[in-house]
Amino acid sequence: MKRIWIYQADRVLSGDEGQQIAAELTTFAEQWKVHGKPLSASAELRDNLFIILKVDEDIAAASGCSVDSSVRFLKGIEEKYHVQLFDRMQFAYKSANGVAVVNRSGFEKLLAAGEINDHTLVFDNTITYEHQLENAWAVPFKESWHKRLFA
Repeated sequence: MKRIWIYQADRVLSGDEGQQIAAELTTFAEQWKVHGKPLSASAELRDNLFIILKVDEDIAAASGCSVDSSVRFLKGIEEKYHVQLFDRMQFAYKSANGVAVVNRSGFEKLLAAGEINDHTLVFDNTITYEHQLENAWAVPFKESWHKRLFA
């Protein structure tokens, strides 16, 4: 089973940034190790907003030191591209124009204005396994943890 970690940027990355980061993610995943042994890992950038790291736990699970190395790598991405990846108060949702991201107060304003409603798809970046990407990552607002936060 593939374990995943999702990191969301605080802004949509430019096309050039996305290409550069995607290449860096591939390189990182190829050399990512646990206790000196290579992990069966992959990494991708989706929608120029989400970084998804994957590890096949049937082969070897990521441990504290390997997770720490991924955090160091992502902190380097943050610094290099002037983007925040660890701010959990940034919320992504599907709008008429594609995937958008706003901070908490912006999300509250969009809710109050009716631009985000119970049927708006929001992203739950707390999911932990690859199979959840299909049916538990982008869910209607009314079925999300966001609904409880903004009740």
